[in-house]
Amino acid sequence: MNSTVDLVADLGEGFGAYRIGNDAALLDIVSSANIACGFHAGDPDIMNSTVAECVRRGVGIGAHPSFPDLRGFGRRAMDLTEDEVRHDVLYQLGALSAFTAFHGTRVSHIAPHGRLGNLVAVRPDYAAAVADAAAGFDESLIVVAQEGELAKAARERGLRVGLVGIVDRAYQEDGTLVPRSQPGAVLHEPKAIVERTVRMVCEGKIRTISGTDLDVEADTVLLHGDNAGAVELARLIRSELTTAGVRIAPLADVLAAKEKVV
Repeated sequence: MNSTVDLVADLGEGFGAYRIGNDAALLDIVSSANIACGFHAGDPDIMNSTVAECVRRGVGIGAHPSFPDLRGFGRRAMDLTEDEVRHDVLYQLGALSAFTAFHGTRVSHIAPHGRLGNLVAVRPDYAAAVADAAAGFDESLIVVAQEGELAKAARERGLRVGLVGIVDRAYQEDGTLVPRSQPGAVLHEPKAIVERTVRMVCEGKIRTISGTDLDVEADTVLLHGDNAGAVELARLIRSELTTAGVRIAPLADVLAAKEKVV
C-alpha cells in the first residue's frame, strides 16, 4: 500500500479569453500541477497566474509540454524528428521556468501532454528526446510517466521517475492506455472511478479493459479537470483516499518518502 500519494491535475489549459476547467477549485484539491507551456494551451498571462496560485497554495509545479498543436490541443500525432521534439520540450521548459523564477520557485517535474505523452511510452526516439531535454535542463527534475520507454530513458540518465496512474482512462493488458478513438477508452462513472483510484493506490491493482487485473504502481494520480463534474469527482477521490489512510503530498515529497523506505 502507498501511504503517501500525489494528486495532480493539468492546469493553465486556457488560451486568451478562453478557459478550460476550474483551475481555482482544483488547486484546493491537488498537491501538484501540470502547467501548459503554450504549445497546446496556455499563454504568458495564464502561465504567470497559474504559477502564482501554485506558489500561494504550496502546490508542486510541473511542465506539461506538448507537440506544437494549439488547434488540436496537442492530441494529434505529428511527424517530428527526435531533435525537434527535444528542442520543443526545452523551449517549453524554458518558458515555464521563467515564470517560476519570477515567483521565487522552480519547475519540479515534467509530464508530457496528449499525443506526445502517449508516444513517449512506446517510441524510444521520442522518449530519449524528452529525457535528454529534462536531464540537460535540470538533473533534479522528476519525470512523470507510466512504465515504458520514457521511464526507462529517464532512469538511464539518472533522473527520478514519478509513476502516474490515470484512473479515468481504460488500460490495456500491456499497461498502456486504450486510445481515445476506441470505445470505452474514457471512464465516466464517478463511483467506479473512485473505487478504481483507491484500489490502485492501496492495492497496486487496476482492472484492464479485458477484465483482467494489472499490477500498477502510482506515485501520483492524475485528476482530469476539463469535464462536467470533474471538481466534485476530484474532491471525492481525495476524501476517499484520506479515509483509507493515504496522505496527500506533492510528488517530490512522495518520492522522498519512498526513497527513505528503500
